[in-house]
Amino acid sequence: MAPIKGLSAVAGFACQLYTILSLMVLPIEAENPVSRVHDIPQFGLGTWLSDREKVAHAVQYALDAGYNHIDAALIYRNEDQTGKGIAASGVSREDIWVTSKLWNEHHRPDDVTAAIKKSILDLGVEYLDLYLMHWPVAFIPGEGTKLDDKTTIFDTWRAMENLVRANLTRYIGISNFAKKDVEDIMDMCSICPYAHEFETHPYLQQQDFVDFHKDLGIKVIAYSPLANTNPTYDSDLKPIMEDPFWKDLARKKNATVAQALLAWGIQRDTIVIPKTIHEKYVDENLGALEISLTDDEMKEIGARDKKARMNNPGRSWGVKLFADLDDPTKLDGDDKNEEL
Repeated sequence: MAPIKGLSAVAGFACQLYTILSLMVLPIEAENPVSRVHDIPQFGLGTWLSDREKVAHAVQYALDAGYNHIDAALIYRNEDQTGKGIAASGVSREDIWVTSKLWNEHHRPDDVTAAIKKSILDLGVEYLDLYLMHWPVAFIPGEGTKLDDKTTIFDTWRAMENLVRANLTRYIGISNFAKKDVEDIMDMCSICPYAHEFETHPYLQQQDFVDFHKDLGIKVIAYSPLANTNPTYDSDLKPIMEDPFWKDLARKKNATVAQALLAWGIQRDTIVIPKTIHEKYVDENLGALEISLTDDEMKEIGARDKKARMNNPGRSWGVKLFADLDDPTKLDGDDKNEEL
Protein backbone atom coordinates (compact mmCIF):
# COMPACT_ATOMS: atom_id res chain seq x y z
CA MET A 1 0.00 0.00 0.00
CA ALA A 2 1.13 3.53 -0.66
CA PRO A 3 -0.42 6.93 0.11
CA ILE A 4 -2.42 8.50 -2.69
CA LYS A 5 -3.24 11.77 -1.02
CA GLY A 6 -0.98 14.52 0.24
CA LEU A 7 1.62 13.92 -2.46
CA SER A 8 3.22 17.29 -1.80
CA ALA A 9 3.83 16.20 1.80
CA VAL A 10 5.29 12.94 0.54
CA ALA A 11 7.58 14.84 -1.78
CA GLY A 12 8.88 17.01 1.06
CA PHE A 13 9.39 14.01 3.30
CA ALA A 14 11.16 12.16 0.49
CA CYS A 15 13.64 14.98 -0.07
CA GLN A 16 14.51 15.08 3.65
CA LEU A 17 14.77 11.31 3.83
CA TYR A 18 17.14 11.11 0.89
CA THR A 19 19.43 13.61 2.57
CA ILE A 20 19.39 11.57 5.79
CA LEU A 21 20.09 8.29 4.01
CA SER A 22 22.91 9.86 2.03
CA LEU A 23 24.67 10.86 5.25
CA MET A 24 23.98 7.77 7.32
CA VAL A 25 26.51 5.03 7.90
CA LEU A 26 24.63 2.21 9.59
CA PRO A 27 26.73 -0.32 11.50
CA ILE A 28 24.65 -3.40 10.78
CA GLU A 29 26.58 -6.65 10.43
CA ALA A 30 24.00 -9.23 9.44
CA GLU A 31 24.22 -12.87 10.44
CA ASN A 32 22.14 -15.72 9.07
CA PRO A 33 18.58 -15.01 10.21
CA VAL A 34 17.14 -17.61 12.56
CA SER A 35 13.34 -17.63 12.58
CA ARG A 36 10.74 -19.98 13.95
CA VAL A 37 8.18 -18.48 11.55
CA HIS A 38 9.12 -20.38 8.42
CA ASP A 39 6.35 -19.10 6.12
CA ILE A 40 4.44 -15.84 6.12
CA PRO A 41 1.44 -16.04 8.49
CA GLN A 42 -1.92 -15.73 6.77
CA PHE A 43 -3.07 -13.00 9.13
CA GLY A 44 -1.17 -9.85 10.05
CA LEU A 45 -1.42 -6.29 11.30
CA GLY A 46 -1.12 -3.51 8.72
CA THR A 47 0.41 -0.16 9.71
CA TRP A 48 -0.31 2.12 6.73
CA LEU A 49 -1.87 5.38 7.99
CA SER A 50 -1.54 4.24 11.61
CA ASP A 51 -1.20 7.25 13.90
CA ARG A 52 2.43 7.67 14.99
CA GLU A 53 1.27 8.33 18.51
CA LYS A 54 -0.76 5.12 18.68
CA VAL A 55 0.90 2.56 16.43
CA ALA A 56 3.47 1.42 19.01
CA HIS A 57 0.73 0.39 21.43
CA ALA A 58 -1.29 -1.22 18.65
CA VAL A 59 1.69 -3.34 17.56
CA GLN A 60 2.56 -4.31 21.13
CA TYR A 61 -1.05 -5.19 21.90
CA ALA A 62 -1.47 -7.20 18.71
CA LEU A 63 1.70 -9.24 19.26
CA ASP A 64 0.77 -9.94 22.87
CA ALA A 65 -2.75 -10.92 21.70
CA GLY A 66 -1.42 -13.59 19.36
CA TYR A 67 -0.51 -11.83 16.11
CA ASN A 68 2.88 -12.82 14.68
CA HIS A 69 2.98 -10.79 11.46
CA ILE A 70 3.60 -7.04 11.12
CA ASP A 71 3.42 -5.28 7.74
CA ALA A 72 5.40 -2.02 7.60
CA ALA A 73 7.03 0.33 5.09
CA LEU A 74 9.51 3.17 5.21
CA ILE A 75 7.11 5.59 3.50
CA TYR A 76 4.48 4.98 6.19
CA ARG A 77 6.70 7.22 8.35
CA ASN A 78 6.04 5.23 11.50
CA GLU A 79 8.56 2.37 11.40
CA ASP A 80 10.41 3.73 14.43
CA GLN A 81 7.19 3.62 16.44
CA THR A 82 6.30 0.21 15.03
CA GLY A 83 9.71 -0.93 16.25
CA LYS A 84 8.97 0.35 19.73
CA GLY A 85 5.84 -1.77 19.77
CA ILE A 86 7.79 -4.85 18.70
CA ALA A 87 10.39 -4.23 21.41
CA ALA A 88 7.76 -3.65 24.11
CA SER A 89 5.88 -6.86 23.36
CA GLY A 90 6.63 -10.08 25.14
CA VAL A 91 7.27 -11.86 21.84
CA SER A 92 10.70 -12.95 20.66
CA ARG A 93 11.95 -11.58 17.34
CA GLU A 94 12.31 -15.15 16.05
CA ASP A 95 8.56 -15.63 16.51
CA ILE A 96 7.51 -12.58 14.45
CA TRP A 97 7.29 -12.08 10.70
CA VAL A 98 8.26 -8.52 9.76
CA THR A 99 7.75 -7.09 6.27
CA SER A 100 8.96 -3.71 5.01
CA LYS A 101 9.13 -2.03 1.62
CA LEU A 102 11.58 -0.15 -0.60
CA TRP A 103 10.27 3.30 -1.46
CA ASN A 104 10.36 4.62 -5.02
CA GLU A 105 13.21 7.09 -4.58
CA HIS A 106 15.58 4.38 -3.41
CA HIS A 107 15.41 2.21 -6.53
CA ARG A 108 18.90 3.04 -7.74
CA PRO A 109 21.10 0.04 -6.91
CA ASP A 110 23.50 2.11 -4.81
CA ASP A 111 20.61 3.28 -2.61
CA VAL A 112 18.89 -0.04 -1.94
CA THR A 113 21.11 -1.31 0.88
CA ALA A 114 21.00 1.98 2.79
CA ALA A 115 17.21 1.97 2.55
CA ILE A 116 16.76 -1.51 4.01
CA LYS A 117 19.26 -0.76 6.75
CA LYS A 118 17.25 2.33 7.66
CA SER A 119 14.11 0.21 8.01
CA ILE A 120 15.94 -2.48 9.99
CA LEU A 121 17.34 0.16 12.35
CA ASP A 122 14.00 1.91 12.85
CA LEU A 123 12.13 -1.35 13.38
CA GLY A 124 14.75 -2.48 15.90
CA VAL A 125 15.23 -5.87 14.26
CA GLU A 126 18.39 -7.58 13.06
CA TYR A 127 16.86 -8.58 9.73
CA LEU A 128 13.60 -8.55 7.81
CA ASP A 129 11.57 -11.58 6.85
CA LEU A 130 10.35 -9.97 3.65
CA TYR A 131 11.36 -6.82 1.74
CA LEU A 132 9.14 -5.66 -1.10
CA MET A 133 9.65 -3.28 -4.00
CA HIS A 134 6.77 -1.01 -3.06
CA TRP A 135 5.89 0.11 -6.60
CA PRO A 136 7.32 -0.62 -10.05
CA VAL A 137 8.14 3.08 -10.30
CA ALA A 138 11.45 4.88 -9.67
CA PHE A 139 11.72 8.49 -8.50
CA ILE A 140 14.84 10.62 -8.85
CA PRO A 141 16.41 10.71 -5.37
CA GLY A 142 15.78 13.95 -3.56
CA GLU A 143 13.36 15.32 -6.20
CA GLY A 144 10.00 14.24 -4.84
CA THR A 145 7.92 12.29 -7.35
CA LYS A 146 9.96 13.22 -10.44
CA LEU A 147 10.32 10.02 -12.45
CA ASP A 148 13.68 8.34 -12.87
CA ASP A 149 13.47 6.88 -16.38
CA LYS A 150 17.02 5.52 -16.28
CA THR A 151 16.51 3.08 -13.39
CA THR A 152 14.56 -0.06 -14.30
CA ILE A 153 12.81 -2.57 -12.07
CA PHE A 154 15.49 -5.04 -13.21
CA ASP A 155 18.29 -2.83 -11.87
CA THR A 156 16.47 -2.57 -8.56
CA TRP A 157 15.62 -6.27 -8.39
CA ARG A 158 19.24 -7.32 -8.87
CA ALA A 159 20.20 -5.04 -5.99
CA MET A 160 17.43 -6.55 -3.86
CA GLU A 161 18.72 -10.05 -4.55
CA ASN A 162 21.98 -8.97 -2.94
CA LEU A 163 20.05 -8.12 0.24
CA VAL A 164 19.15 -11.79 0.61
CA ARG A 165 22.76 -12.79 -0.01
CA ALA A 166 23.83 -10.31 2.67
CA ASN A 167 21.31 -11.79 5.16
CA LEU A 168 19.53 -8.46 5.55
CA THR A 169 16.22 -10.09 4.59
CA ARG A 170 15.10 -13.69 4.31
CA TYR A 171 12.93 -13.09 1.26
CA ILE A 172 12.22 -10.39 -1.30
CA GLY A 173 9.08 -9.61 -3.22
CA ILE A 174 7.02 -7.05 -5.09
CA SER A 175 4.01 -4.83 -4.58
CA ASN A 176 1.52 -3.16 -6.91
CA PHE A 177 2.91 -4.76 -10.08
CA ALA A 178 0.95 -5.42 -13.25
CA LYS A 179 0.93 -8.96 -14.63
CA LYS A 180 3.53 -8.15 -17.29
CA ASP A 181 5.80 -6.66 -14.62
CA VAL A 182 5.60 -9.92 -12.69
CA GLU A 183 6.35 -11.96 -15.79
CA ASP A 184 9.32 -9.74 -16.64
CA ILE A 185 10.81 -10.17 -13.16
CA MET A 186 10.26 -13.92 -13.28
CA ASP A 187 12.10 -14.09 -16.60
CA MET A 188 15.29 -12.55 -15.16
CA CYS A 189 15.38 -13.32 -11.44
CA SER A 190 18.04 -15.43 -9.75
CA ILE A 191 16.25 -15.04 -6.42
CA CYS A 192 12.59 -14.83 -7.38
CA PRO A 193 9.69 -13.07 -5.63
CA TYR A 194 8.41 -14.82 -2.52
CA ALA A 195 5.27 -12.69 -2.35
CA HIS A 196 3.32 -9.98 -4.13
CA GLU A 197 1.36 -7.47 -2.06
CA PHE A 198 -1.47 -5.80 -3.92
CA GLU A 199 -4.98 -4.48 -3.44
CA THR A 200 -7.61 -7.20 -3.48
CA HIS A 201 -10.95 -7.41 -1.69
CA PRO A 202 -14.56 -8.29 -2.61
CA TYR A 203 -14.92 -5.08 -4.65
CA LEU A 204 -11.64 -5.76 -6.56
CA GLN A 205 -11.26 -9.54 -6.50
CA GLN A 206 -8.82 -10.05 -9.40
CA GLN A 207 -9.30 -13.81 -9.05
CA ASP A 208 -7.44 -14.61 -12.27
CA PHE A 209 -4.49 -12.56 -11.03
CA VAL A 210 -4.55 -14.32 -7.66
CA ASP A 211 -4.61 -17.70 -9.41
CA PHE A 212 -1.75 -16.60 -11.68
CA HIS A 213 0.43 -16.14 -8.59
CA LYS A 214 -0.57 -19.50 -7.16
CA ASP A 215 0.58 -21.14 -10.39
CA LEU A 216 3.95 -19.40 -10.04
CA GLY A 217 4.30 -20.25 -6.37
CA ILE A 218 4.18 -16.57 -5.32
CA LYS A 219 2.18 -15.80 -2.19
CA VAL A 220 -0.45 -13.05 -2.40
CA ILE A 221 -0.68 -10.45 0.38
CA ALA A 222 -4.02 -8.63 0.21
CA TYR A 223 -3.86 -5.04 1.31
CA SER A 224 -7.03 -3.08 1.97
CA PRO A 225 -8.85 -6.38 2.63
CA LEU A 226 -11.78 -4.37 4.01
CA ALA A 227 -12.21 -2.55 0.66
CA ASN A 228 -13.35 1.05 0.90
CA THR A 229 -13.41 1.12 4.69
CA ASN A 230 -10.22 3.18 4.48
CA PRO A 231 -11.34 6.82 5.01
CA THR A 232 -8.78 8.16 2.51
CA TYR A 233 -10.34 6.25 -0.38
CA ASP A 234 -12.53 8.39 -2.60
CA SER A 235 -14.97 5.78 -3.86
CA ASP A 236 -18.32 6.18 -5.57
CA LEU A 237 -19.37 2.91 -4.01
CA LYS A 238 -21.33 2.64 -0.82
CA PRO A 239 -19.09 1.56 2.07
CA ILE A 240 -18.80 -2.21 2.09
CA MET A 241 -19.63 -2.24 5.80
CA GLU A 242 -23.09 -1.01 4.82
CA ASP A 243 -23.57 -3.46 1.95
CA PRO A 244 -26.77 -5.44 2.66
CA PHE A 245 -25.26 -8.63 1.25
CA TRP A 246 -22.30 -8.50 3.61
CA LYS A 247 -24.41 -7.46 6.58
CA ASP A 248 -26.69 -10.43 5.98
CA LEU A 249 -23.78 -12.85 5.52
CA ALA A 250 -22.15 -11.61 8.73
CA ARG A 251 -25.42 -12.11 10.61
CA LYS A 252 -25.65 -15.70 9.34
CA LYS A 253 -22.12 -16.36 10.57
CA ASN A 254 -22.72 -14.65 13.91
CA ALA A 255 -19.85 -12.36 12.99
CA THR A 256 -19.07 -8.75 12.19
CA VAL A 257 -18.88 -7.62 8.58
CA ALA A 258 -15.13 -7.11 8.98
CA GLN A 259 -14.71 -10.68 10.21
CA ALA A 260 -16.70 -12.03 7.26
CA LEU A 261 -14.63 -9.99 4.79
CA LEU A 262 -11.35 -11.17 6.27
CA ALA A 263 -12.57 -14.77 6.38
CA TRP A 264 -13.27 -14.57 2.63
CA GLY A 265 -9.75 -13.30 2.00
CA ILE A 266 -8.22 -16.08 4.07
CA GLN A 267 -10.39 -18.80 2.50
CA ARG A 268 -9.22 -17.82 -0.99
CA ASP A 269 -5.63 -18.34 0.20
CA THR A 270 -4.56 -14.72 0.36
CA ILE A 271 -2.73 -13.20 3.32
CA VAL A 272 -4.78 -10.42 4.92
CA ILE A 273 -3.26 -7.47 6.79
CA PRO A 274 -6.07 -5.29 8.21
CA LYS A 275 -4.87 -2.07 9.78
CA THR A 276 -6.20 -0.89 13.13
CA ILE A 277 -4.91 0.96 16.17
CA HIS A 278 -7.87 -0.01 18.35
CA GLU A 279 -7.60 -2.89 20.85
CA LYS A 280 -11.24 -3.83 20.20
CA TYR A 281 -10.64 -4.38 16.48
CA VAL A 282 -7.27 -6.05 17.00
CA ASP A 283 -9.10 -8.70 19.02
CA GLU A 284 -12.22 -8.74 16.88
CA ASN A 285 -10.39 -9.20 13.58
CA LEU A 286 -8.76 -12.38 14.84
CA GLY A 287 -12.24 -13.90 14.95
CA ALA A 288 -12.07 -14.18 11.15
CA LEU A 289 -9.86 -17.23 11.62
CA GLU A 290 -12.81 -19.11 13.09
CA ILE A 291 -15.24 -18.44 10.22
CA SER A 292 -15.81 -20.78 7.28
CA LEU A 293 -17.75 -19.93 4.13
CA THR A 294 -19.57 -22.51 2.01
CA ASP A 295 -18.77 -23.10 -1.65
CA ASP A 296 -22.08 -21.49 -2.60
CA GLU A 297 -21.28 -18.42 -0.50
CA MET A 298 -17.84 -18.12 -2.11
CA LYS A 299 -19.46 -18.34 -5.58
CA GLU A 300 -22.02 -15.68 -4.69
CA ILE A 301 -19.28 -13.36 -3.45
CA GLY A 302 -17.37 -14.00 -6.66
CA ALA A 303 -20.36 -12.88 -8.70
CA ARG A 304 -20.47 -9.55 -6.85
CA ASP A 305 -17.04 -8.30 -7.93
CA LYS A 306 -17.24 -4.58 -8.78
CA LYS A 307 -13.73 -4.38 -10.30
CA ALA A 308 -13.23 -1.10 -8.44
CA ARG A 309 -9.69 -0.10 -7.48
CA MET A 310 -9.35 2.21 -4.46
CA ASN A 311 -5.60 2.92 -4.43
CA ASN A 312 -4.13 4.22 -7.68
CA PRO A 313 -1.56 7.05 -7.54
CA GLY A 314 -0.59 6.53 -11.18
CA ARG A 315 -2.42 9.60 -12.45
CA SER A 316 -0.67 11.86 -9.93
CA TRP A 317 2.68 10.33 -10.82
CA GLY A 318 2.06 10.34 -14.56
CA VAL A 319 2.48 6.57 -14.75
CA LYS A 320 0.09 4.03 -16.23
CA LEU A 321 -0.19 1.46 -13.44
CA PHE A 322 -2.05 -1.88 -13.52
CA ALA A 323 -2.20 -1.68 -17.33
CA ASP A 324 -3.29 -5.30 -17.81
CA LEU A 325 -5.48 -5.56 -14.71
CA ASP A 326 -8.94 -4.44 -13.63
CA ASP A 327 -9.44 -0.68 -13.28
CA PRO A 328 -6.03 0.51 -14.53
CA THR A 329 -4.70 4.07 -14.38
CA LYS A 330 -6.18 6.35 -17.01
CA LEU A 331 -3.94 9.22 -17.97
CA ASP A 332 -5.03 12.33 -19.85
CA GLY A 333 -5.94 11.38 -23.39
CA ASP A 334 -6.60 7.70 -22.65
CA ASP A 335 -10.36 8.01 -23.09
CA LYS A 336 -9.89 9.79 -26.41
CA ASN A 337 -7.48 7.14 -27.64
CA GLU A 338 -9.94 4.39 -26.76
CA GLU A 339 -12.53 6.02 -29.01
CA LEU A 340 -10.22 6.15 -32.03
